[in-house]
Amino acid sequence: MTKYFNRKKVELLAPSGTMETFRSMVNANCDAIYFGGKSLNMRMMRKGYNFSDEEISEAVKMAHNVDKKVYVTVNNMLNDFEINEATEYLHFLNDEKVDGIIVQDLGILQICKERNYNNFEIHSSIMMNVHNIEFVKKLKELGVSRVVLSREMNLETAKHLQKETGIETEYFVHGDMCAVDGANCYCSSVVLGNSSNRGRCFKPCRWPYLVKKDGSVFSTEYPLAAKDMYMYEHIPELIEANITSFKVEGRMRDTDFIVKLVNIYGDAIDRYIENPLSFNRKKQADELYKNRKRDFTTAYAFSKPGLKFINTRYEGTGKFYSTGKVFSTPTQEPNITDDIINDTKAELTSYAENSYDKNQPSKHRLSIKVNNYDQAKLCIELGVDRIYLPCEVLSPDEFISVEQLKNPVDSKNSTEIYLDLPQIMDELQFDITDHYLEKYGYLYDGLLVSNLGAIRKYAGKYPLITNYNLNIYNHKALEFYKNQGINEATISIEAKQRELPKFISMAETPLELIVHGPLRVMYLDHNLYDNVSASKIIEAGDNKYVDNSILVLMTDKGENPVYIDQNERNHLFTSKELCMLPVLDALNFDKPIGFRIEGQTYSLEELKSIIEVYKKAIEDKAKCTELFQNMKSYRAGFTLGALTFKNI
Repeated sequence: MTKYFNRKKVELLAPSGTMETFRSMVNANCDAIYFGGKSLNMRMMRKGYNFSDEEISEAVKMAHNVDKKVYVTVNNMLNDFEINEATEYLHFLNDEKVDGIIVQDLGILQICKERNYNNFEIHSSIMMNVHNIEFVKKLKELGVSRVVLSREMNLETAKHLQKETGIETEYFVHGDMCAVDGANCYCSSVVLGNSSNRGRCFKPCRWPYLVKKDGSVFSTEYPLAAKDMYMYEHIPELIEANITSFKVEGRMRDTDFIVKLVNIYGDAIDRYIENPLSFNRKKQADELYKNRKRDFTTAYAFSKPGLKFINTRYEGTGKFYSTGKVFSTPTQEPNITDDIINDTKAELTSYAENSYDKNQPSKHRLSIKVNNYDQAKLCIELGVDRIYLPCEVLSPDEFISVEQLKNPVDSKNSTEIYLDLPQIMDELQFDITDHYLEKYGYLYDGLLVSNLGAIRKYAGKYPLITNYNLNIYNHKALEFYKNQGINEATISIEAKQRELPKFISMAETPLELIVHGPLRVMYLDHNLYDNVSASKIIEAGDNKYVDNSILVLMTDKGENPVYIDQNERNHLFTSKELCMLPVLDALNFDKPIGFRIEGQTYSLEELKSIIEVYKKAIEDKAKCTELFQNMKSYRAGFTLGALTFKNI
């Protein structure tokens, strides 16, 4: 039976990873249960977990018999090999009349619309990283009835968002957290070939790291290992913030542990609804604390947590709870080998146009993401086709002034200048951006956008290109974004050897591919620079590849630079440079592809050298191998990133 407090709906949403857990959970003090099928969900790492189709059918009947709801997670990113499977699976879930599905990939919305699957509600996953009103309004227009709010959203903002949109909101109240903003961690994918956006995260955030900065090494141990979320003592605040569904994480947890935890939360909600004036926030809190897997945090619910967000107990930092084994150990980013080059080229050429004439001029274009005025000026002098000026400028640079901007605009010739909008845009950033574009938008040829809210806001007003963090690498997701008004899409950096060529061949929208540069593989609201003031110096040590003013996370396998922008968001980059030069000659498709260099972290001399090499490669692909063999790395070496791996 649905619960209400002061006419506000309150749902306790519990996890189940197996039918054993589900049979106990269906009799527990919760209102709804969520689980995943055998594929296409975000918990694919543990054998024996997730539900078969027969178990899903059984679970739906069991839950509905006791007036509980069932939500199924279809919440990982899809490649084009999985679209037919996803379509059939959604058809099955629609026939079974599950109460809702939880989705990350917007290609799922496209499939549901085309097939008229409407027997279930659609809830946006936390991995969709919903964080602004425009985003929510667009999802509502598309039929989404509930949003799982970004982990970095405080309750005050959550309340305002719900009030402005009227949508149901869901908030994580207990369990495993991540230091990286939702769906913005690519480290496991690029380094280990196992994507955190596809349910196969190997948890590099829980590796032991030392911090290095200003010529000193600091003892930090686990600077990215977040504590577990704990909102048990704040049920009144959750309800006051208009949160509809209180979500407990734990599909991989053992039955006795998770059922007991859910019952304690359920009892507390009942006690508060029954008599809020006598509500005891602390009742059974000691029991939760005693049986915790990690230390507890309220994360971003009330304010930025700072270093209090990070776990200091070894238990739960780098181990599976059930087995005691580590998730993974620090691993070097993959090198480029002849075998990897040959395998990648074989996959790419299998989709290529056979009639390519190497004497014909290339149709591919070259784009550069810059960080400052001098880089922008250099790119225009070298005649690149497009530059991106970021709103999130990496320190120590500052955003280009209007006076500086007018110079490259006046002298740009055929070079396009795009404004790269903030990746995470709250209402303040929309307000700032709107005012800036109203005054100076005429100076730009278009916008590089990183969230659905920005697309809703600016589609039709400016040409829009989606950035890679929207994780587009299936044609249904590309169709979805095209229907929302985008003009071009950047391919996800997670596309692997078999996935990339199939996606490119099926795409009916212009594409851009990142071909060179250190890759940003973590985007964080958590500020790693705080570690320096809170940790002890253990030895002296200069950074190997970047200036000592840049914070570096260090293991025995390498150094990852972490840049900070003007909003104090942190950007963790690979230690090696992505370099697609040795396989560019195999990108021989019948449609032009934009090639992008991520140039923000390079010096002028380094960037000039890289641009000149790629311009030669575009002009004559026959020179790609020779150019690569003679190319100098300005970091720890070269990698093909996710293209190192075949699809899993």
